[in-house]
Amino acid sequence: MSSDVPPPEDTLNILVASDIHLGYAEKDGIRGEDSYTTFEEILALAEEKNVDLVLLGGDLFHESKPSPKCIHRCMSLMRKYCMGDRPVAVSFLSDQTENFKHCDKPIVNYEDPNLNISIPIFSIHGNHDDPSGYGRVSSLDLLSAPGLLNYFGKWTDLTHVEISPLLMQKGETRLALYGLSYLKDERLARLFLDHHVKMFRPRECQDEWLNVFVLHQNRVDRGIKRFITEEMLPDFLDLVIWGHEHECRIKPEWNDNRRFYVCQPGSPVATSLCVGEAVPKNVAVLSIYKKNFKITPIPLKTVRPFVYDSVTLADCTIDFTGEKPSDEVQNYLRSHVETLIDRAAEQISGDLRQPDLPLIRLRVDYSEEKHMFNGVRFGLQFAEKVANPSELVLFHKQRVDRVKTEGKVDKDALEALFSNEERQGLSGNRVEKVVESYFKDVAPDKQLQVLSIKGLAEAASRFIDKEDKDALSFLVDNGTEKNSLRRLDLNPGFQLYVLMLYPLSHTGYHPGINHFVI
Repeated sequence: MSSDVPPPEDTLNILVASDIHLGYAEKDGIRGEDSYTTFEEILALAEEKNVDLVLLGGDLFHESKPSPKCIHRCMSLMRKYCMGDRPVAVSFLSDQTENFKHCDKPIVNYEDPNLNISIPIFSIHGNHDDPSGYGRVSSLDLLSAPGLLNYFGKWTDLTHVEISPLLMQKGETRLALYGLSYLKDERLARLFLDHHVKMFRPRECQDEWLNVFVLHQNRVDRGIKRFITEEMLPDFLDLVIWGHEHECRIKPEWNDNRRFYVCQPGSPVATSLCVGEAVPKNVAVLSIYKKNFKITPIPLKTVRPFVYDSVTLADCTIDFTGEKPSDEVQNYLRSHVETLIDRAAEQISGDLRQPDLPLIRLRVDYSEEKHMFNGVRFGLQFAEKVANPSELVLFHKQRVDRVKTEGKVDKDALEALFSNEERQGLSGNRVEKVVESYFKDVAPDKQLQVLSIKGLAEAASRFIDKEDKDALSFLVDNGTEKNSLRRLDLNPGFQLYVLMLYPLSHTGYHPGINHFVI
C-alpha cells in the first residue's frame, strides 16, 4: 500500500460494500425503509466520489425471493444513480462470454450499445440471494437481464471450482478481479483442502496485475470445515474482500503468512441485534494505481443508531431480598436503558435521512427465574424512544443443565445451545445438525414416515438462512406426492421445533426460538 498521490487518469477507483440486505424488515412500520435509505446513500456516495465502478460482496437482497416492491425499489435506485452519459474510463480486457457465461447476455453492461451506464455495478451473490435449490434463478439474474448489474462469480459444478478473473485496465493500472459467489462452507472448504479450486492468472505480464478476490463465506471459525480460512486462499492475491460477515472491519488486515490484505466491509444495515452489528458502519473507496492500492473508509450517515450492552445481575447493586425481586431488577434496568438511549443520541450524524429512533439491545445475564420479567411488556414503556421495544431485553441464563424428556422435544437444551451469543460462530451448530441430532435420539415410533431427515434438515436450513418461505411446503408437497398420499401422515402429536434464527453464519447472531407443528 502506498500513500503517494497517483495520476488520476491511471487510478482505478472502486466503491466497495457488501451485505446490503435490501428488503430487510420492509413490513416493519418503523424500520422498513432502513435498507433502502442506506443503499441510496451508498449509490449517492459512488456518484459523489466519481468512482469508476461499484463492487458488492453478496447479499444485495435479504430474501432469496424478494418482494416486487423490493425489486422495484432496487431497480429504481440503480437507474437513478448508475445510468447516464458519463463515460466509463475502464477497459474490459477478458473474455466476457467466459466471465458472464451464466447471464442471458454475456456482456459487461457499459459496453452494451443499448445502454447508457455511468457507474457500473459488479456483484457476486450471497447465501441470501443464492440461486441454488428451488428455481435456480437468483434475484441478481433479474437485475442482470436488463443490464442494471454485472453478475459474476456464479458457479454450479460442485465437484470442482474454476475461477477466471475479470481483467480491467485504466491507464497504466491493471486489475484482475476474481469472484466466487456463495457455496456451502462445508463443501467449499472440502474443495479447497482437496485442491479442487483453481484460480487462473493472466497469461501475460502476471506481475503487473493487482489481484483482488471477492467472496461470500464464513470467515470466523464455526467448527471444522464450516468456514474458509485465509490460509486456504492462494498467495498470489493482493487483496481479499470478504462478504457475509456483518461486523465492519473495513480497514485492511495483513495476513503475514499468505502475504495479502483482507478487507471486510460488513453490513450497512443491522439485521441482528448483536454486538458485531453495533460497530460503526462504513463503506470504502478502493483506489488502485499499478500494484499499489489504498482503502479509504467512508462512515455511513443514514444508518439507524444502535447501542448494545450487557449486564450481569449478580454483579449489580440490586436488592433481591424483597417480595418481588423482579420489580427491583426492572427498576435498575429501566435506568440503565435510559443511559443507553442517551448514548445512542451521540450517533446522530445530522443527515436528515437518518432515522431518529435508535435500536437498543440489553443482554441480561441472570441465574434465578425469580429475577426474570416480561421483556415485551418492559420494552413497551420505551415505545416512543426506541425502534425495537419488543426486542429491547434479551435474557440469558448463566448456567442451564441439560435434561432430556422422553417423547418430547428437548426445548431447554435447544435454548441453552443457542442462547449464548458469544458462542455463536464458534460452536459450528447449524439448524440442520440440530434436526439430525434430534431424530438420532428419538424412539423408532417417533421417526419420520414420509419425509427424509436429510430433506427436512435442508428445507429448515433454507427457510432460516435464506428466508425461503416455500422450502418447507415444497418439501411436504414433494414428499406426499412421491408416497402417493393426499396429506402428510406423521405420528400423531409429533412437534418439530424449528429454530427460527437469523443466519448463524453471521458473527454474533442470536436466535429467537419458536416452533412449527407438522
